Amino acid sequence: MSMQTDDNALGAYLKDRRAKLDPRAFGFPQARRRTPGLRREEVAQRANISATWYTWLEQGRGGAPSADVLDRIARALMLTDVEREHLFLLGLGRAPEVRYRKGEGVTPRLQRVLDALDPSPAFIRTATWDIVAWNRAATVMLTDYGKLPPEERNVLRFIFLDPRVRAAQYDWESVARFVVGAFRVDAARAGAAAEVKPLVEEMCRLSPEFAALWRDNDVHGHGEGVKQMHHPVLGPVTFEYSAFTVDGRADLNMVVYNPASPGLAEKIRSLLGADPG
Repeated sequence: MSMQTDDNALGAYLKDRRAKLDPRAFGFPQARRRTPGLRREEVAQRANISATWYTWLEQGRGGAPSADVLDRIARALMLTDVEREHLFLLGLGRAPEVRYRKGEGVTPRLQRVLDALDPSPAFIRTATWDIVAWNRAATVMLTDYGKLPPEERNVLRFIFLDPRVRAAQYDWESVARFVVGAFRVDAARAGAAAEVKPLVEEMCRLSPEFAALWRDNDVHGHGEGVKQMHHPVLGPVTFEYSAFTVDGRADLNMVVYNPASPGLAEKIRSLLGADPG
């Protein structure tokens, strides 16, 4: 009885993927096939690579493939984003570069996650830092995003162009520098350089302070930290914040502001109880 080993995990994965494809769906003849799925030469033809080279890849003797070759094979095999990432991890030991595809809004399930986080303010932002979903705690503690047109629900616009948001920051200069650096990292990580360019150009025109910080080319990680701000009703408040990439959506980040004390959580609950929304 033979046992499968991981010596050629890439080859085994490629063979398994092509075996699951229907030749008829790609215009290939179905007759006289010893095994299910596409033949090696058919995958190579769809990927526009040498049949010999593809055969070597499956046999584990072709050396390390290039990212371009893996991309072609991923398209030839109709791989999903998750399957494509797995292919790159097997073939190159790293994930592929992110291909930014803007998605519209969030799923109802993701909105329910936000709602369940009350009294912790939480929202979801895109790679261009547009806020596309939020909970009631975010409405009463941060901004009532629902009263703003969608094009104005942007973190950069709030920080640099909204006097009310600016006044709520304890150290606006530090916050602004951090925001620009973190925004730069998010956009690069999501592969959204082209998408953020119009926003950056507009912000540079509208805010000399943003333009100066953007020219500095600073970058900042922003997975977690402490956020202090001044609330118009509660006064000084402190949160511990965490940011998470939404799995399967490189364009979305969830940001959660957890009250730093039980007392603050209770005060937010009282505001939520008084808020008719």
